[in-house]
Amino acid sequence: MSEVLVRVKNLIKDYVSGTENLRILRDVSFEIKRGTSVAVSGQSGCGKSTLLNIIGGLDRCNQGSVEVAGQDITGLSENSLSAYRSKRVGFIFQFHYLLKDFTAIENVMLPAYIAGMKKNEALEKARALLADVKMTERAYHLPSQLSGGERQRVAVARAMINDPDMILADEPTGNLDPDNSAMVTELLYSGAETWGKTLMVVTHDEKIAARALCHYTLDNGLIVMLETR
Repeated sequence: MSEVLVRVKNLIKDYVSGTENLRILRDVSFEIKRGTSVAVSGQSGCGKSTLLNIIGGLDRCNQGSVEVAGQDITGLSENSLSAYRSKRVGFIFQFHYLLKDFTAIENVMLPAYIAGMKKNEALEKARALLADVKMTERAYHLPSQLSGGERQRVAVARAMINDPDMILADEPTGNLDPDNSAMVTELLYSGAETWGKTLMVVTHDEKIAARALCHYTLDNGLIVMLETR
């Protein structure tokens, strides 16, 4: 039986809007096993991105806990959360967030270089990852010279550069046309399997969610499992 990588317990998240307190997540509990793929679907504004950001250490909950590889991240300092994100998490967002003045290979290698890897080693690793996502021929192009699908493929490679435990993808195909959406979806799921990574995708697209081994939905702040394979 696969070990549990992420354990979410009784998670509550509130936002204050004026004088009103909005409860976005209500007592959310679930687990993600190492090496599996999980999708969380639901309508826009249901709390999918909030949940992903809390697991990724980009946001904090009001109550409950998130354990990743046995470590409770909910009480970590900002410096410790930064180290956690760098070591354990690879992020892919709806917008690629590539640095416009850096080539594709420079964008991919930069997180590893910042984390302390030697420049030549980081470049070689970036080159290998770009080959994995079929971007070798475009490695020295700027983001402005790449299509939307190509930019997201670079973003997938960048998410892998520090060999994270898990990939967190927030509407990763939201800005793509149907053909590029299908291509990036397949790359994301098959790549995670090839690289042996845990994948969590939040999406409003049921076709993308159905590709995951475990499919949850968020509704009114509550999480429900729809399917597991």
